[in-house]
Amino acid sequence: MLQVQSLSVEVGGRLVVADATFTVMPKDKVGLVGRNGAGKTSLFKVLGGETEPIAGKIMRKGGFGYLPQDPRIAGIYDGRSAISHILSGRNIDDDLMRIEKLRIAMEEDASDRNVQRFSRAEEEFAMKGGYAAESEARSIAAGLGMGGGRLDLPVGVLLGGERRRVELSRILFAGSDALLLDEPTNHLDVDAKSWLLEFLRQYRGALLVISHDLDLLDEAITRVLHLDRVAEDATGHLVEYRGTYSQYQRARADDEERLAKKAALQAKEIDRLQTVVDRFGAKATKAAMAHSIEKRIDRLNGEKVNAPNATRRIHVKFPDPPPCGTTVITAEHLCKGYGGPPVFEDVSFDLGRGERLLVLGLNGAGKTSLLRILAGETNADLGQFAFGHQVQCGYYAQEHDNLDTNASLLDNIRREVPPGVQLTETQLRGLLGMFGLSGEKVFQKSGTLSGGEKTKLALAMLMVGRNNLLLLDEPTNNLDPPSREAVAEALSGWKGAIIFVSHDTEFVENLSPTKVLLMPDGQVDYFGPDWLDVVSLA
Repeated sequence: MLQVQSLSVEVGGRLVVADATFTVMPKDKVGLVGRNGAGKTSLFKVLGGETEPIAGKIMRKGGFGYLPQDPRIAGIYDGRSAISHILSGRNIDDDLMRIEKLRIAMEEDASDRNVQRFSRAEEEFAMKGGYAAESEARSIAAGLGMGGGRLDLPVGVLLGGERRRVELSRILFAGSDALLLDEPTNHLDVDAKSWLLEFLRQYRGALLVISHDLDLLDEAITRVLHLDRVAEDATGHLVEYRGTYSQYQRARADDEERLAKKAALQAKEIDRLQTVVDRFGAKATKAAMAHSIEKRIDRLNGEKVNAPNATRRIHVKFPDPPPCGTTVITAEHLCKGYGGPPVFEDVSFDLGRGERLLVLGLNGAGKTSLLRILAGETNADLGQFAFGHQVQCGYYAQEHDNLDTNASLLDNIRREVPPGVQLTETQLRGLLGMFGLSGEKVFQKSGTLSGGEKTKLALAMLMVGRNNLLLLDEPTNNLDPPSREAVAEALSGWKGAIIFVSHDTEFVENLSPTKVLLMPDGQVDYFGPDWLDVVSLA
């Protein structure tokens, strides 16, 4: 159970959530919704114990599982295998590591003592249900698209999406009484998403989830908490709605219509009364009446309902790409592995000026690895690639790895300005403003941003690079629906070349790819409507 009383949350010196009070009981399935930047992730960080509130109380009963939007499990866990990290959810990873050490010792020295120590440790592990637990852990990971030999690799060599699936597997395996999940379907293909939705339907603990995935919100929740924060300098308040996300949308629309009508009637009545005061106020005989009417105006102003603002939609326009040669990029026989069998091999393709290449494949097929190679973030084991004449490449990383989390938004985008190009602070702020990142927010550290805001910042940074080739790895993750539409519309009309990875069928359709690269086989084909069915499955 999760109980919250009078909670207030501050980010960058601004009060983003005030006086939040709610309870999530066992079997409750609650969705936390609101626009990008409303403060959802900031509230989650407080609920998950990552940061402290400025006021209020949080009471947690039972085991607690928290999936941040950007789980960074690499670092101290780099050397630990993925399966060991998952097993740590029930504190049985140490036993497994001990058995492995004893096994190595036995292989190096098969003495009676070493054999007995290994056999005894293995027997104790089996009696505790350790092997059954490992089988369960692997089953959960497989359901989330993380199977095979990848689980036996060190966490440090896994890709960003794989690390996230490992962390989600650990949290689900732990069997917590309450789950806080921030965008849990990011980086999941359709099968993994279906598995997760079924898991959450059957889950008997308390669930609070942030997601822009409409399928999850409609199928796995029964209650909505709407974080209503109409402007950057406003304070957010929670409004509760019963039912699925679709039911919430209808109820929210009804509320907004009702509030708009009430606000209009109040404004009309205040104007009418003010007209009377203005007419009578100068007349001594009517002064008492005017004074009485002024009191009524003050009372109405005190009870005034603010009409809801229309949903803000960002307006994005990517700059025209600079000229380049006919051929933008050529790749030949690329191969990549991570200490085991190749993730992909013998991948070859070429892309012409203004063409769009959609990279498809199941989780673990090497889509992100390929884009990282092309972006110069890592090297191929075999093969080579070359950019064409005067090609300038911009890269959007799905995990926002190119953001300096300790630097401000303004400093991050300023870093991307090419040598010899002069852009004023006003111009840079204008680029950020296109994505709704304006005002004092541009001076915030980027690490304090929500996932959707980080996505917007990373996309804005692409605009200053004078690029004619974009590498985009899931660029619509974390974006709310209006922002996804705006970015898709902007890129659809851009005249440069694009190589991109996306699970978003609508986004793919808007970008109108000319070619498809199917990973890990490296099959290249011309794009057609039939490929959209594959997008929804990949």
